[in-house]
Amino acid sequence: MLRQYLGDVIRYSVDDEAVVYVADNASTDDSIELLRSEYPQCRIIELEKNWGFAEGYNKALRQIDAEYYLLLNSDIRVTHHWLQPLVEFMDVHQDVAACQPKLLSMADTDSFEYAGASGGFIDRYGYPFCRGRIFDTVERDNGQYDTPMSILWATGAALLIRSADYWKAGGLDGRFFAHNEEIDLCWRLRIMGRKIYCIPESYVYHVGGGTLPKGNPMKTFLNFRNNLTMLYKNLPDSELRHVMRVRWFLDYLAAFQMLILGRNLGDLRAVFRARSAFKRWRHEFAQDRKKIQASSAHTPIPERLPISILWQYYAKGHKTFTELS
Repeated sequence: MLRQYLGDVIRYSVDDEAVVYVADNASTDDSIELLRSEYPQCRIIELEKNWGFAEGYNKALRQIDAEYYLLLNSDIRVTHHWLQPLVEFMDVHQDVAACQPKLLSMADTDSFEYAGASGGFIDRYGYPFCRGRIFDTVERDNGQYDTPMSILWATGAALLIRSADYWKAGGLDGRFFAHNEEIDLCWRLRIMGRKIYCIPESYVYHVGGGTLPKGNPMKTFLNFRNNLTMLYKNLPDSELRHVMRVRWFLDYLAAFQMLILGRNLGDLRAVFRARSAFKRWRHEFAQDRKKIQASSAHTPIPERLPISILWQYYAKGHKTFTELS
């Protein structure tokens, strides 16, 4: 991955006065030696153990003094002048805490990529989706989402964020380890009244599935556990009990659907384990919840759509963002 994509990151970023850091999450291969010999212009941050995606970023970013952080996965291929539109937009719009480029697929460069597409949203029950991707329906990029837009969450694969906002919101939640951590962070920022944007003038290509491949029970476990935790932390008091009751039903329905239709016993067990794990550790987030709710700017968050994306997708057959109603 480093040889494939790091060269372009350096080539297309340093002219915009960016400093490229590589955070090594206690790798066991020859990554450090490769970086020192082939990419001496990169600054290396060596972490003493694998802290996971979320806490690994926190540990690394504490060692960097900059106005903006650009969190970039190692499986991203950047493009010429990709960074400039993002930074210029943030410079002009001081009410925006973070933004993302348009995310396209390396496997099919004319299509959006699953993990962020052209900006992320969630429905009333906490299910994430994007302009360009709803569940497993990934759209072709025909320019239909090429306008900058306020979103609820920006992909963690390529996230530009003000360092002041990052730390004021508390950074990524390291307890998540991986999955849903960028949605949680962006939602906290939106509660605080800060905005998140997608700037499609900038676009990058993403391989995807680098943390855990789709269909992996651990990925299912982390997604369900972390999503429930995110809801507990961020939902307003007026909605928390109702949403959690609905999710109890929907989660077990999804688990049995995985078994009956997908013949995937591992995923069914992962959902059951995730709900049990959430129940066990929910009390650890009680103070987080109080702090987040107290930080509310009490402004509307229209990017959390008042719909059920499950109903839209499966009952009404609305498979694309423009069809949602």
